[in-house]
Amino acid sequence: MKKRKTVYVGLSADIMHEGHINILKIANSYGDVIVGLLTDQAIASYKNIPYLDYKKRKVVIENMKYVKKVIPQKTLDYVENLKLIRPDYVVHGDDWKSGVQKKTRERVVSTLKKWSGKLIEPKYTKNISSTSIKNKITEIISTPENRVSRLKRLISSKNIVRILESHNSLTGLIIENLKIIKNNKKIEFDGMWSSSLTDSATKGKPDNSSVDFSSRITSLNEMLDVTSKPLVFDADNGGQLEHLPFLIRSLERAGTSAIIMEDKIGLKKNSLFKNQTGAKQDKPEIFAKKIKKICKTRQSKDFMVIARIESFILGKGLKDALKRAEIYSKAGADGILIHSKEKTPKEIFSFAKEFKKSRNYVPLVSVPSTYSKVYERDLIKNGFKLVIYANQLLRAAYPAMENAAKSILNKSRAFEIDKKIIPIKEIINLIKND
Repeated sequence: MKKRKTVYVGLSADIMHEGHINILKIANSYGDVIVGLLTDQAIASYKNIPYLDYKKRKVVIENMKYVKKVIPQKTLDYVENLKLIRPDYVVHGDDWKSGVQKKTRERVVSTLKKWSGKLIEPKYTKNISSTSIKNKITEIISTPENRVSRLKRLISSKNIVRILESHNSLTGLIIENLKIIKNNKKIEFDGMWSSSLTDSATKGKPDNSSVDFSSRITSLNEMLDVTSKPLVFDADNGGQLEHLPFLIRSLERAGTSAIIMEDKIGLKKNSLFKNQTGAKQDKPEIFAKKIKKICKTRQSKDFMVIARIESFILGKGLKDALKRAEIYSKAGADGILIHSKEKTPKEIFSFAKEFKKSRNYVPLVSVPSTYSKVYERDLIKNGFKLVIYANQLLRAAYPAMENAAKSILNKSRAFEIDKKIIPIKEIINLIKND
């Protein structure tokens, strides 16, 4: 018997549909099919992470009758796997001749020529795609369980996870729907930040825990009703140790992905105020008890507790910050937010450099409110996995609304400002009327 030829097919395979089956069926007609299944990291390099993680997708693909073997494809680029396998054929739908994967295709063609391999490109199956199916699924349901686990998967899959402040359902919808194309990649925000500062400001109250958790969770639930992306909750110092389990249960039940808790005590004073007189840090051993309490209370290990260290804010320096990071990570913190109000990221980068050496290292979080010139690429280089843009939407909204109000007063009519604001039709279309 002649030895069957080898055929390579690269797939994401998050949601299998007839287009995928057609590709695999054609591939099988040419020989034994090896599927290069894209890892979560590979998929995250050009679009959002899949609903199913790599292990679950692998189980599905390796049990299909047209597939001989499944191996991981760790990048969008095929070349590494092709050199390893040296297949006789690569099969891919003809939809990659333009767009994000055009260069990937060119590299496949060039690599196959080295051993006279061939690229087979069946006609793309029209009117069906994983993305369109996903959009329909998102419209139907977004369960709290899926939302809770999504942030941890994003952190493990992406170079950096972008979170943007959302202070109401409308800003949540902006974060949910906004996408841009940059360098042939789809760029979007990965989730929302429920900020105590912006929650308080929208209610006209000071940022000193005047707005209680029950009121904030009501607003949070309204956002979660109309969105599907992960939400990170700003819990100030978490309140009393004995009350934490009730807060965690409420947040987890709603679908919150993470809580960020700062190690200050007493009446809250916003960390961005220059004058921190009277502000005090909790003893690290006592704050660690709060972290342990959350870890014990949470139903899912995917619900993340992130410890926010205020040592730089209170002028205690690097040594104190590192000591606290060690204690908090040992207590079970899933991440460390090292806070700073400097105009450059120099001190948080110095912290990152030293903490990276620790055996108890956990992912780092940055909030570049004062050092806003820093690029995400520099945060990545210094080991930060999560960046929170903590108040920009509210700060953008206030002057825009004030300007509109002034125009109406000055002109005694709304016509002039109509030219500068969003048409009411776009607002209506943004809100789904199911």
